[in-house]
Amino acid sequence: MSAARRGFLVPGIATLIALAILLALGTWQLQRKAWKEDLIETLTRRLGAPPIDLPPPSQWASLRQDKDEFTRVKLRAEYLQDKDAVVWATGSGLRDDVKGPGIFVFTPAAVTPGATIVINRGYIADQKPTGATKRAPPVAGPAEITGILRWPEPKGWELTTSYDKGAQLWFVRDQMAMAREYGWQNVAPFYIERDAQQPTDGIASPGQFKAQLPDNHLQYAVTWYGLALVLIGVFGFWVRSRGRHPQDET
Repeated sequence: MSAARRGFLVPGIATLIALAILLALGTWQLQRKAWKEDLIETLTRRLGAPPIDLPPPSQWASLRQDKDEFTRVKLRAEYLQDKDAVVWATGSGLRDDVKGPGIFVFTPAAVTPGATIVINRGYIADQKPTGATKRAPPVAGPAEITGILRWPEPKGWELTTSYDKGAQLWFVRDQMAMAREYGWQNVAPFYIERDAQQPTDGIASPGQFKAQLPDNHLQYAVTWYGLALVLIGVFGFWVRSRGRHPQDET
């Protein structure tokens, strides 16, 4: 092979590798688009369905996040007084009431004498939220609660802590971690995000939840495929600029 042809080899290989990466990224975004559309359809169906009775505690362990999360349920429970946990909130893909910094108020409630379920009672705006952010106490006595099933939120890789003990402020919606921290007993593996106003709860309800997830994956796919076309064009221009194809040397 001539030196001139060898001069095309390394740039050609590098271009093929870059092209494969760009095409793979575009295809991955199309796959993400299909996944996101399926998720939105599932959320819309579950969030729009009438609430069902919450299964009894004996069946809680059989509920699964992949098939039961976002199911609307109704239950009768009694809030435990002076047991709130507060969680940092800045936005939500399901509710319109979260417009800026604030807190979600998580309160355990007794379903039966031996079973507790944690309720996200609602959102309160606060530019500098802490555990001292003012909120109304939960309604006393048995309460009719309607909401959706949610599972603990995993800690994000960027977080150094899930809980600021000094500020008494949580940064993840994880009722199991709260139960360990505060000594709540027999807590369900899921929590309820309330979507119906309790008459004397004092925390505004967002009303019925709705899916508000961004779906920009087609735009991203077009971008990656477009960059792949640009790369092909640039490489072709570069090859033509080198003149005619070199002949093999003997």
